[in-house]
Amino acid sequence: MDYKIQIVETDAQPVLSIRTRSSVADLPKRIGSSYQAILEYMTPLGIQASGMPFVAYYNLDMEDLDVEIGFPVSEIVDGQGDIQCSEIPSGKKITCMHQGSYQELPETYHAIIDHIGTKKLEPSGVVYEHYFNAPDKVPEEELLTEVVFLLND
Repeated sequence: MDYKIQIVETDAQPVLSIRTRSSVADLPKRIGSSYQAILEYMTPLGIQASGMPFVAYYNLDMEDLDVEIGFPVSEIVDGQGDIQCSEIPSGKKITCMHQGSYQELPETYHAIIDHIGTKKLEPSGVVYEHYFNAPDKVPEEELLTEVVFLLND
């Protein structure tokens, strides 16, 4: 597969999110319930998502993932309960758009990791996946997921 890997620099992005822990097996259910809870909080307040939903991975322990699940928003807003306002930090990031099954995402991760090694970049350890569509809306081969590694300056 031809990977289009880019280095970008972005401003901080406010988000409404839920930070939780989950096994990889339970993650799809956890993501769905978190998105639903956040949307139910946002809708009556008239808050709109200003970008694609995401999951941030703070570790890659498949039995005990530390994840943040949420939506970008246009401005800092108050959270409630498990739903908190935080941000995707500003700075350099390395990105690659993945098209296809979520099960094939490790190939994209490996391509990015190889690129990081070749360019002698230093990842922060946090990885975001931004979901441009959903498996219940498009065929598996049309799924679009942007993988973003945060880089240390």
